[in-house]
Amino acid sequence: MAHSAIAPRILCIGIPVRDLTFRVEAVPERGSKANATHLAEICGGNALNAAIAMARLGGRVAFAGPMGDARETSSGFILERMATEGIDSTQIVRIPGAATPVSAIIIDASGERTLTIFRDPTLWTVQLPGADELLANCQAVLVESRCGVFCIDLCTEARRRGIPVIVGVDRAMALTDGLLTTASHLLFASEQLQETVGITEDGEALKRLANLTPAFLAATRGPRGAIWLNEGRLEETPAFPVEAVDTLGAGDVFHGAFTLRLAEGGDVREALRFAAAAAALKCTRHGGGLAAPQRIEVEGFLHGVP
Repeated sequence: MAHSAIAPRILCIGIPVRDLTFRVEAVPERGSKANATHLAEICGGNALNAAIAMARLGGRVAFAGPMGDARETSSGFILERMATEGIDSTQIVRIPGAATPVSAIIIDASGERTLTIFRDPTLWTVQLPGADELLANCQAVLVESRCGVFCIDLCTEARRRGIPVIVGVDRAMALTDGLLTTASHLLFASEQLQETVGITEDGEALKRLANLTPAFLAATRGPRGAIWLNEGRLEETPAFPVEAVDTLGAGDVFHGAFTLRLAEGGDVREALRFAAAAAALKCTRHGGGLAAPQRIEVEGFLHGVP
């Protein structure tokens, strides 16, 4: 697979999270107790998982967004992990008195996850650094859909400069959300696409949404692959069949791999297949976004698939 000899610089915008993951045989019933078979402390958050994936796949990644007070402990753990992955964290803004988000995640024997998270509302008051600083030498911007409230102006400026803005959507969006029309690419999860549009069939939901935005539109559907619009025609990118043990972060890895391949010059069809391979490999191992594969793994995997 050909890609640029100079790794593209990609800006990720989001809110990092400290994840506590518990593996169980089955999710406990309400009011009951269950023993976990494994506990792991990892870093997460949609954009950060995607950033880790891109860094491992060969991108030069910078991260911008809010984190809690410099005195609280969760942020220190996350920043140390980011440094290990080679992610530039100098544009993260610390919010005095706020807490960095923490989540508790239960992963059952099928690999499916159940999640509870606390995000301090103060984090949404962040003021990011200026566009000239954040967008310098930037080939793409990847944004969590929930972060439009503090980055819509930056994304608008990125588009004005011809920089693609990819939005990873893992929650229902308001049809008046500025990111819908600012983004160049919108990557939904199937459930959130249907909730956003109010239609329970992915293809029809994509077509309806296309009346509201000029962005490229796609929806991921787990083992059923991705569905997307190609100049008004529905197409599908199959998922690679694997034995999934942990789906946590798979969508984020997909978004990161798609963004990187696009920034390297790949077309959307190639980027979707590359992303599907990266997400499939992630699902075969525990660790959330920290289970994202290396570039050599993805290329070897694709080389061995007819």
